[in-house]
Amino acid sequence: MHDIQTHISSIVKELFDTDTEIALTRTDEQFGDYATNVALQLGQKLGRKPREIAEKIVAKLNHESIAKFEVAGPGFINITLSNAALKQLVETTPSQSLAGKVIVAEYSDPNPFKVLHAGHLYTSIVGDAIANLLENAGAVVHRVNFGGDVGMHVAKMLWAITAKIGPDYAEKLHTLTDIELNELVTESYVTGTSAYDEDPAAKEAIVSLNKQIYAFHSNDDHESPLAQTYWKIRSFYYDVYFNQFYSSIGTKFEKFYPESETAPLGLQTVKEQLEKGVYQQSNGAVIFDGEPFGLHARVFINSEGLPTYEAKDVGLILKKYEDYHFDRSVVITGNDIIEYMKVVLKSVEQFAPDLARATTHLTHGIVKLEGGQKMSSRKGNILKAEDIMTHTRLAITEFRKEVDSTMVEQIMLSAIKYSFLKQRTGGDIIYNPAESVSLEGNSGPYLQYAHVRAKSILRKASDMDIVHDMKDFDAGERSLIRKLGEYAETIDNAANELTPHLVATYLYDLAQTFNRFYENNKVINDPRQSVRLALVATYAETLKNGLDLLGIHAPEQM
Repeated sequence: MHDIQTHISSIVKELFDTDTEIALTRTDEQFGDYATNVALQLGQKLGRKPREIAEKIVAKLNHESIAKFEVAGPGFINITLSNAALKQLVETTPSQSLAGKVIVAEYSDPNPFKVLHAGHLYTSIVGDAIANLLENAGAVVHRVNFGGDVGMHVAKMLWAITAKIGPDYAEKLHTLTDIELNELVTESYVTGTSAYDEDPAAKEAIVSLNKQIYAFHSNDDHESPLAQTYWKIRSFYYDVYFNQFYSSIGTKFEKFYPESETAPLGLQTVKEQLEKGVYQQSNGAVIFDGEPFGLHARVFINSEGLPTYEAKDVGLILKKYEDYHFDRSVVITGNDIIEYMKVVLKSVEQFAPDLARATTHLTHGIVKLEGGQKMSSRKGNILKAEDIMTHTRLAITEFRKEVDSTMVEQIMLSAIKYSFLKQRTGGDIIYNPAESVSLEGNSGPYLQYAHVRAKSILRKASDMDIVHDMKDFDAGERSLIRKLGEYAETIDNAANELTPHLVATYLYDLAQTFNRFYENNKVINDPRQSVRLALVATYAETLKNGLDLLGIHAPEQM
């Protein structure tokens, strides 16, 4: 494509003595393979009729990769590629445009001492797909996770546990199973939050308890009953609960950054920058005034002298750079903290501009089951990650009762992952379990079955010759080859734009194209059998590679 762009650019230079960037866009198959609007651009620039300009350009078009061209409409130039050029596109692999770049991908970010909700499931899946795309583009990617192991949410939970169980809470806690412990923590957070909001005495006790929790780290206290309780629950979340969850969805993190680790550096940095005027004193607290930048003011150190979430995020940015010296940091969160992150990054920009500019903040909306309401862990009406998975498993067994447990898990994950990934990141997600597991619609299981179908054809032809050196195609074969040739470009765009939905959309379109091809073109026992088997093999491999990037297993059989 670059050669064709250069060729057209040289013609424009020769005819009109002007340098113009040539854009080639894919067009509907009935019009060719690519189109360019260069004549329309030149018409506006030169004050001439675009169609006349287009006619002059095509009169000089002579490139080995072009089989046919025509002027259409007001002056578009449609280009049909030669068979050799199409074949070259199919053989093209995604570029290594990020080779040598170090990228930190931070996503999921659950707080220990809280249950994992549907939003954590979503950002884990999307973050993993984005990290896969960046790695596929040649980057060295470090997958990290940030969570609040200190702060008011922990204090509220611990206060409620001690109030509920009584003086011997530390001993009784050790008798609980993992499930019972998780349920107790979830209930206690809701109870503690209500007490903090409604009971002044409880609020005072929780504020005091919050300071004690920070001291567990600064004083290395593991012995007092409250500290034992804190460390036991913290260990359960980091060593058991999180690991089990991430293993179940097929993702891994290189490092967890607890807030207790980033808070000291954030606190120190904010204090240092306070003296340099980046931050300001306000009513006993330390703030960053974002109003001069069109933002709002936020507190970075509260009146108790403790770092807020904002200061901890400052520490996280610095800590990630200390650990990895990244070229880029991608952070994926819910869209409820868009304005918050703008203020944090703007404050960092004042003393570490390169780090702020290297940070990309991507956001997503709320995940709800169809007909569901907005969730709130404060109120206890949370839609848990496990709820989504359970509803999906039930939907699978309802449709296909004979599926074994291993395949149920594979289909469940493909259904959820694809349902999330096929949508552009940013908006709310309405998840429908029944639609997600359908083998007939735009779903993960549909694409898994598409791969199984292709592999089944190849198994039937296992002893037949496959000619991979294709030179000539008929019309039906050409349509499939044309779509296969879009793979590398799609993956490159998805990696550069951090948009995995482009891959999902492409794979569905590819499967649809193959279905039309297979319905209208006999493969086995046809005179063109060897060429068409090569097409089936290339299709299966392309589909598998794309599914792998989305974190979806491509089974051989279902």
